[in-house]
Amino acid sequence: MINVKFLDKTVSRLLKEKKYKELKDIFSFMNPVDIATLLQDFSEKNILLLFRILPKDLASETFVEMDYDQQEVLIGSFSDTELRDVVNELYIDDMVDMVEEMPANVVKRILESSDSNTRQLINEILKYPSDSAGSIMTTEFITLHANMKIGEAIKRIREKGLDSETIEICYVTDNVRHLIGFVTIRTIILSDENAKIEDVMNRNVISVGTTEDQETVANLFAKYGLTVLPVVDNEKRIVGIVTVDDAIDVLQKETTEDIEKMAAITPTDKPYLKKTTYEIWKSRIPWLLILMISATFTGMIISHFEDALKTYVILTAYIPMLMDTGGNSGSQTSVTVIRSMSLNELHFRDIFRVLWKEFRVAFLCSITLALVYFLKLMLFDRTGIYVALVICITLILIVFVAKLVGCILPMVAKKIGFDPAVMASPFLTTIVDAISLLIYFNIASLVLHI
Repeated sequence: MINVKFLDKTVSRLLKEKKYKELKDIFSFMNPVDIATLLQDFSEKNILLLFRILPKDLASETFVEMDYDQQEVLIGSFSDTELRDVVNELYIDDMVDMVEEMPANVVKRILESSDSNTRQLINEILKYPSDSAGSIMTTEFITLHANMKIGEAIKRIREKGLDSETIEICYVTDNVRHLIGFVTIRTIILSDENAKIEDVMNRNVISVGTTEDQETVANLFAKYGLTVLPVVDNEKRIVGIVTVDDAIDVLQKETTEDIEKMAAITPTDKPYLKKTTYEIWKSRIPWLLILMISATFTGMIISHFEDALKTYVILTAYIPMLMDTGGNSGSQTSVTVIRSMSLNELHFRDIFRVLWKEFRVAFLCSITLALVYFLKLMLFDRTGIYVALVICITLILIVFVAKLVGCILPMVAKKIGFDPAVMASPFLTTIVDAISLLIYFNIASLVLHI
C-alpha cells in the first residue's frame, strides 16, 4: 500500500519545481483511489494542475474516486472538451451518482457533454426510487444469446468489453431480453469454440427487481458470495447490473446511517469535516429536544414520590445505578436484535422465540447482578436488609423489563415500517428510565410501607 502522506511531500516538491514529467511517472504507478486521497491536501488551483497531468484513462478513474466538492471544482474549471473527455470515460452508475449530488448548473454542463444515448440512460435510472436496485445499477454489461456459439461469444465480448463495467460474468437472454442464465468468462475461455452458450451456461441465476431495496441487494452479495448481480424489470427482462463495489458503498452508507440514528442524529451523506457547524447543529438539535422533553417524565415521577424520598433519603443514591443498568441491559438487547434484523437473521414472526430467549438471558443476568449488589449493600453500604431487598428486587425487575422492551420495540418498529435503529439508545434508555423509576418507588412503597 502506498504511503500517501510520504508522497504528499514529494509531489509538493516536484510541483513547486515544475517537474511535471516526474509527477506523471509517479501517478502512473498509483491506484486512482490513492491519487484522489492525495489530491485532497492540495489547493483548488494545484488540484486542477495535477489532474491535467494524469493520463486520460487514469484521470477518469481518479475523478470517480474524488469527493463531490472536488469534482464540482474540476468541472467548473474544465473546458468543454476536457469535460467531454472525462464524462465519456465514466460508467453510467458513476455518472448517475454524480448527477444526483451536483448543483443544477453543473448537472447541465455534464449532460450537455454526454451523448444522447447516455443522457437517456441517466434519465431512466433517475426515475427509479432512491435507495432501490434501479438507482444503483449500471446499464453497461454484456448479454449473450443462448443459441450463440462460444466463438461468437468471444468476438462479442471483445467488441463490447471495453465499454462494459465487468466481463467476468455475462448474462444469457432470449430474443426479447428475458434473463435465462449466466456464463462466466472462465467457462467461455475453457469451452470448445463450436459449443453453444446454452450448453455451458448456468440456469440457476439470482436476480433482483428494479425496486428492490438497495440494502437487501447488498446483503445478497454477502449471502451468495457474488461479484455482480443482475437487475430485471417486472417482465423479467434484464435492464442492468449491480457490481460488488456498489454493494460495498451501500453497506457502508447504510451502516453509517444506522449508527447515526442509534445515536439520535439525523443521517447525512457528508463527511464530518465537510459539514458546517450549522449542519451538525441542525442534525442533532431536533433529537435532543425530543429526548429532553421525553425525559421530563422521569422528573415528574421523582416529584410524585418526593415524600417517599424524604422518608428514605438513601433511596436517592441508588437511582443512577438502577437507571444505568436498565438502559445498558436494554441497549445490549436492542443492538443485538437490530443487527440480526439487518442481516435478515430475524423477522417479526420470530418475536416469541426472541422473547423466550431474552427472558432466560434476563433471568441469568438479573440474578447475577442482584446477588453481587446485595453483597455490596450489606457488606460495604450497610443499608439494612429491607432497603437492600428493595434495591435488588427492583434491579431484577428492571433487567427483565429492559431486555424484553429492548427486543420488542425494534421488531414492532420494523413491522409497522419504522426504522428499528431509532428504537436503540437513547430512545430506549429514556423509556427504560421512566419504567425503572416506577418499579423502584412502587417496590419501595410495598416493602418499606412509605
